[in-house]
Amino acid sequence: MSEGKRSRLSLTQRAEIWSRWKTGQSLHEIGRAFGKPHTSVRCLLLPRGGIPPAARRRSRRALTLAEREDISRGIASGSSFREIARHLDRAASTVSREISRHGGRLAYRAHGLQFAVANGKPETV
Repeated sequence: MSEGKRSRLSLTQRAEIWSRWKTGQSLHEIGRAFGKPHTSVRCLLLPRGGIPPAARRRSRRALTLAEREDISRGIASGSSFREIARHLDRAASTVSREISRHGGRLAYRAHGLQFAVANGKPETV
């Protein structure tokens, strides 16, 4: 076996594999189209039983970028957690946890957090 660098499939390639599978192409045909062995395609499809995963969506309860920016502005203006929460129509504990989870009053930044959360990174940045 060769000791080459393993190249993973990108998200777009995985989506294309699922669409090709759905149209009825065989594992060998899909593998040839991507220059991968059919076993690589099988390893992607098998754990899901050949059924494509549902599209990921953020929970409605998750803070939006606008809310994170309002929290950041509230901290900069010296507002209390309760004042910020009242302005957002959220619980004070939600604001408190958000700020403490991401470094406290001194280190909280809204923009970097939203980028990390949107890309599936853990909440602790």
